[in-house]
Amino acid sequence: MSKMANLMCLNLQQRLPILATVYPSCSRLATTKAQRNWNSGFRTPRRRALGLGVSVWLQFMSMASAGGSKHFIASARQKGAVEEALKNVEWPEQFPFKEEDFQRFDESPDSLFYEAPRFVTHIDDPAIAALTKYYSEALPPSNTPGVSILDMCSSWVSHFPKGYKQDRIVGLGMNEDELKRNPVLTEYVVQDLNLNPKLPFEDNSFDVITNVVSVDYLTKPLDIFKEMSRILKPGGQAIMSFSNRCFWTKAISIWTSTGDADHALIVGSYFHYAGGFQPPQAVDISPNPGRSDPMYIVFSRKASTA
Repeated sequence: MSKMANLMCLNLQQRLPILATVYPSCSRLATTKAQRNWNSGFRTPRRRALGLGVSVWLQFMSMASAGGSKHFIASARQKGAVEEALKNVEWPEQFPFKEEDFQRFDESPDSLFYEAPRFVTHIDDPAIAALTKYYSEALPPSNTPGVSILDMCSSWVSHFPKGYKQDRIVGLGMNEDELKRNPVLTEYVVQDLNLNPKLPFEDNSFDVITNVVSVDYLTKPLDIFKEMSRILKPGGQAIMSFSNRCFWTKAISIWTSTGDADHALIVGSYFHYAGGFQPPQAVDISPNPGRSDPMYIVFSRKASTA
């Protein structure tokens, strides 16, 4: 490691207590309306020893801006910066994150954590309404012939518009009882993507892939995003939505150690380094900033073949 890199790491370690106050915490998911109200002022403490990849990366990109890279570290700290986070990014040549960036506080088998069904919503009602409205505009119209959708990391609800139907809507998730209850699904697959990131579908199978508040749990994101590119039809769209709520013990360390604009950069980097996707874009659909759960979208389309 170079002398400059050593100095950067030392500076970051000294600033860890400050970073913990700059970034909003990723709270444990609420389970009921009553519990959400009880938890409204509660935020679990952030891990401070892991997940430094994004902060180091942003510092590096800021320092390198004089050499031609785009300077986005300032905007990543400003209000409303999520939509700006993926504009004019000069990506490093290599994927900037390390194996330790995808560690979790709880490394016990995910199958145990998700063994019991959770028939609850993981974002509040205004955030759900905002996501459903976004889907109503972004998804193919209901009952469009030949359309296939994969709801990845699915559960008992997908937050699609009421009455939404397609010939094929596949749910891939961790708990069979939850998937059985999901009324929008035409079929489902139970699979732990952190154990097996290989998606069990043919090439060019889906028009849309959705993922709701679960991208932060993926420990092998590049493998999964490469698979997403493989199974999407040319021009097909992948929609990753997220908030600042999560099961923090199961979220990857670069997520729990950073804030919303950095999260957009993280997800955008998955699209970029997986290959086969158009430049990713970020959208802030938060319905009541500061008063209800925030809601963000990072999306991209599979590059069309010539």
